[in-house]
Amino acid sequence: MNFEQFNLDSRLMVGITKAGYETATPIQEAAIPAALRGRDIIGTAQTGTGKTAAFVLPILHKLLNGPRHVARALIVTPTRELAEQINDVIRELSAGTKIKSATIYGGVGAGPQIKALRDGAEILVACPGRLLDLIQQGHAKMAKIEILVLDEADRMFDMGFLPDVRRIVKAVPVQRQTMMFSATFPADVELLAAQALKQPQKIAMGISRPAYTVTHALYPVPPHLKSGLLIELLKHTDTDSVLIFTRTKYRAQKVASQIHRAGFNVTSLHGDRSQGQRQSALKGFKDGTHPIMVATDIAARGLDVESISHVINYDMPDTADAYIHRIGRTGRAQRTGDAFTLVTPEDNDMIRILERIMGQPLKRETLEGFDYSPPAPPRSAPGTRGRGAPREDSRRPPRPAPTPSHYGKNRLAPRRRK
Repeated sequence: MNFEQFNLDSRLMVGITKAGYETATPIQEAAIPAALRGRDIIGTAQTGTGKTAAFVLPILHKLLNGPRHVARALIVTPTRELAEQINDVIRELSAGTKIKSATIYGGVGAGPQIKALRDGAEILVACPGRLLDLIQQGHAKMAKIEILVLDEADRMFDMGFLPDVRRIVKAVPVQRQTMMFSATFPADVELLAAQALKQPQKIAMGISRPAYTVTHALYPVPPHLKSGLLIELLKHTDTDSVLIFTRTKYRAQKVASQIHRAGFNVTSLHGDRSQGQRQSALKGFKDGTHPIMVATDIAARGLDVESISHVINYDMPDTADAYIHRIGRTGRAQRTGDAFTLVTPEDNDMIRILERIMGQPLKRETLEGFDYSPPAPPRSAPGTRGRGAPREDSRRPPRPAPTPSHYGKNRLAPRRRK
């Protein structure tokens, strides 16, 4: 289905053409007509399928008619990065119009955001905390909101935002169109949907399995050799655009420093970085200045970077959903990608869950030429920090170091991308 068939306002075709959209994705084909009819929508879709345009285009279509210079659409999202990313899509698709949008989130001064509200931004893309602050201060007025979008609802639940989201829902008019998008629906998100939406149309595009365009490989390794194996993988891999996930902020910074010392151009994205640093890191990763980025799960949802070739899980995520969203950063929009995961014996339970989801064993790899034999360094006595002994920041008890033979004899090196 092409975009002319949606009968969108002709002024939107400028932005659609600028964005390079030709054929609608399945989520767009299902959601746009329903949204144009004014239906409330509950949507689930695999990441990287064009979900943002599926709700942005109907919003723009509606806002081209009616009052201007007043906030009429509100998009609530869990992270600053995702808010900026959605706003980038809005700006691109609204290129043939004079519709104005603004982002509202904490970690930066409120002055420019208050000015954007006073100047009459018609679409607000907001994180819950700062938005509630500006509502309470009288700067953000919700009385004219006609469309409410709750994006990444389960992520907002994970981050503890649902009480704030409920307050926002109460602050907007009862008569409105509401669209909720969520990868999963835990009980609290189901309850929120029942309270916030009226007779919603449910659109599901299958989030339960990773994208078929991604090739998966597990790299078994003793915990103390993880960093060494990661560096060797990067040396054997085309590093045009590689996203590496760690479990903690401390480890993200530590791994980024190790990669930098190995001679790679790398940046990092995690909660201990300032908003300016995070924006600079994303910009550098997107434009290729930093072809490698190490991130915590703050980047696992919604990060939209063209042509990420590899996702590497330095740490196995805690849930299958988290794995799916991490590796969903590659293999987007029908492109192919690779997902490498460094695994230790304590990850075996999660591996079995993933293999059940995918209906087949995940391929185990060992890196030709890498020395898996060095023993773990002696642990320091309690209450002391031994000097010169590298230590991972895991609080889990030590386990026997695995050897490549423990995992089989497949000794394929990671394939190079052409």
